[in-house]
Amino acid sequence: MILRNDDLDRARCKPEFVSAMFEDLRWFGFKWQEGPDIGGPFAPYSQSERTSRYRSCLEQLKAQGSIYPCACSRKDIAAAVCAPHAADDELIYPGTCRSRIGASKNDACSWRLRVPDGQQVSFTDVQCGRQTFEAGKDFGDFVVWRPDDIPGYQLACVVDDSAMQISEVVRGRDLLLSTARQILIYQALTLPVPNFLHCELMTDESGVRLAKRHDALSLRQLRLSGASRDELMAGWNTA
Repeated sequence: MILRNDDLDRARCKPEFVSAMFEDLRWFGFKWQEGPDIGGPFAPYSQSERTSRYRSCLEQLKAQGSIYPCACSRKDIAAAVCAPHAADDELIYPGTCRSRIGASKNDACSWRLRVPDGQQVSFTDVQCGRQTFEAGKDFGDFVVWRPDDIPGYQLACVVDDSAMQISEVVRGRDLLLSTARQILIYQALTLPVPNFLHCELMTDESGVRLAKRHDALSLRQLRLSGASRDELMAGWNTA
């Protein structure tokens, strides 16, 4: 088992949170053979220490014309978008900056993957079956590098999963659309695409998925309230 610390957002990923992650996972019974605290053949295992790898792939995408600089803010995009945005709360980019070729060093811009409208991305999920998403309808040109010089989530995941030789990605069903985007990056970088399994999400009594944005109970809060590991495991097994 590999433990990877996805800590690119430095404002939210504080050292005390990393320590709590180790403690909570060990309490729950996880044992990993590679990770930030013990190293391994694909070290480092914290994304904040892997920026050079992401930047190398960014330069490859630039050189082959797969991405373009974008100076649009979220407010700009919202003003230009007429159709409803994607289900994962990311506005579908209307392609305002697609004709831009390059950016100066002083430009505060993001870099987006160029995805022609109408292009379909299909894959067979182990749990959910055949999935198909269409550019321009389900998602648009998406960010692979942020204007604050931080790699985008989609790019970092692809680079790390490939470098760490991940053959099957297991994650929540809410990330099916992210998988479609990531497959496009795998293809642009000519990397092998792993298999995917998107599982059901843990929900509260009203059926709303447990998420930080909804102030859902964390594993630590459940621990402090007196819940045992066996009780939580039984809950997952019967969900």
